[in-house]
Amino acid sequence: MNKNIVKYLPILIIFVGMASIYFSGVYHYLSFDYLRMYHKSLKTFVEIHPVAVPIAFCLVYIISAALSIPGAVFLTLLGGYLFPQPFSTIYVVFSATCGATFIFLAARTALKDILKKKAGPFLQKMEKGFQENAVSYLLFLRFVPLFPFWLVNIAPAFFEVSLITFVWTTLVGIFPGTLVFTLAGGGLQKILENNEAFSINTIFNIHIKIALLLLGTIALAPIIWKKFKKNNSKDGVDP
Repeated sequence: MNKNIVKYLPILIIFVGMASIYFSGVYHYLSFDYLRMYHKSLKTFVEIHPVAVPIAFCLVYIISAALSIPGAVFLTLLGGYLFPQPFSTIYVVFSATCGATFIFLAARTALKDILKKKAGPFLQKMEKGFQENAVSYLLFLRFVPLFPFWLVNIAPAFFEVSLITFVWTTLVGIFPGTLVFTLAGGGLQKILENNEAFSINTIFNIHIKIALLLLGTIALAPIIWKKFKKNNSKDGVDP
C-alpha cells in the first residue's frame, strides 16, 4: 500500500466517520429526552447483560470521542446512571482517553508535516514553550475545559508531545470532571422517576468551576515559578 495512503488513512477514517454520524443524525439520540423515555429499559438491559453492556458502552464512547461527536457530557452522565462507582468513572476515563489518543496519533501522523511547513516564528516559539512545559500545559487544558475536547487532542500532536505524556496527562486531567459528572449521573434515578427538570448547569455550577480552575492553576504553578526565577535572575535577585 502506498505510504501516503497509510499516512493519511487514520485522519480520513475520522473525517468519513464524522460525516456519516452528522448526516445520519444518530447523535441526536444522545440526549436527556431519550434517556427519560428509555431509562427503565436500559437499566433492565444492564442487569441482563452485565458484561456486554459495559463493553458496548466503552466502544460507543471511544468512537464518539475519536469522531468528536457532540454528546460527551450526556454519555458521561449515562455512564454514571448505568454503572456504579468506581466503574462508571473508570469506563469513561478509559474510553475518553482511548478516543483522544486515536485523534492525537492521527493528527501527528497526517497533519504535523503540513503545519511544520507553514509554521511561522510565533508558532515555532509557541512550540518551544509547549515542549518545555508540556505536562503543565496539558494538565491545565484538561482540568479547565476552556477549549473543545477535540482541539486539546490535536494541538499536542503539532508540538511533538510524546505519546506517553499525552496519555497520562489525559487520564489524570479528565478524571476530576469525569468524577463530577458520573456522580451526578448516579443521582439521575430520582429525577427520571419523578419526571423532574434537569440542567447541566445544576451539575457544573460555580463551585465546581472554581475547583477545576484551582486545579488548573496548580498545574501551571511550575511554569509560573520558572518565569519568576528567570525574571529575578535577570534582575540580579536570588529568590
